[in-house]
Amino acid sequence: MGREEHTCPACGQPVATVVRRYKTLGAWVPKWVAGPCRNPECEAYAGEGAGPGTESAPEES
Repeated sequence: MGREEHTCPACGQPVATVVRRYKTLGAWVPKWVAGPCRNPECEAYAGEGAGPGTESAPEES
């Protein structure tokens, strides 16, 4: 199994790989996906308080 490097779709900077899971046929299956962007100049920036399992969402006013 090869290693995949994920990048931010907005700025192209490398991001961490996080594990998400989904249930299929009664078993939890891991899925490795791109984590949140940590580049403060990026429009998809997750912020300092966001953990690896959280995604940033635009605030509604």
